[in-house]
Amino acid sequence: MKLPRDVPITDGRDFIDLNPEISATILRTIKAGWAIASQWPDVNTDAYEVVMTERLRDGMRSALRGTPWSKNMIVLPGTESRSRQEVPLPDGRTDISILLIQIFWQSGVHDPHAIIECKRIAGNDSQLCPKYVVEGIDRFRTGKYAGNHSTGFMVGYLIVGSDSAAVDGINKYLNGKSRHDENLERSNLIREPWVWRSSHPRSNPPPIEIHHAFLKIGSAHC
Repeated sequence: MKLPRDVPITDGRDFIDLNPEISATILRTIKAGWAIASQWPDVNTDAYEVVMTERLRDGMRSALRGTPWSKNMIVLPGTESRSRQEVPLPDGRTDISILLIQIFWQSGVHDPHAIIECKRIAGNDSQLCPKYVVEGIDRFRTGKYAGNHSTGFMVGYLIVGSDSAAVDGINKYLNGKSRHDENLERSNLIREPWVWRSSHPRSNPPPIEIHHAFLKIGSAHC
């Protein structure tokens, strides 16, 4: 687990740079947690994001039990957050946060070491695709979330269609804003259809990489 100290930051916080193993483990835990969450009848295409996210968080906690990561990864509830130390009042609320014990031991950083933002998504929806960008991706890009992290995570609850259709809709919106370099592409971390990645510029520190997990709801159709 690496925690480099030589990356320039502006707000005095340690820079959290997750290695690929940790990022992949978080994604695998999301997937395993969703398999558990999907068993609940209130997880359906009509469910609110909050309901699905609560079920997902509980599922992730259950999925960790008995694994080598159960003593190192803590899945936290959604909490109010401050984008910078200078901000006196919370200016955001995270959906799911991850605390990694080894990073805490190394750095003493009490704030989450990974943040997962969750959104409903459908490739043919002209409201959900922009919302996925504006209220999801852009919260990482602007530093509102994970301002001192190299990596962010997003979950897309597929209420209809496939992951490819959702990505097409998201990329169409990004391209319409001349953000071609920020397009989602297939993950090079986990080479499975449900995982995608993207990279987004920030003024400081360096660009943030976002891993996207697209999760199919049981009754969603392709």
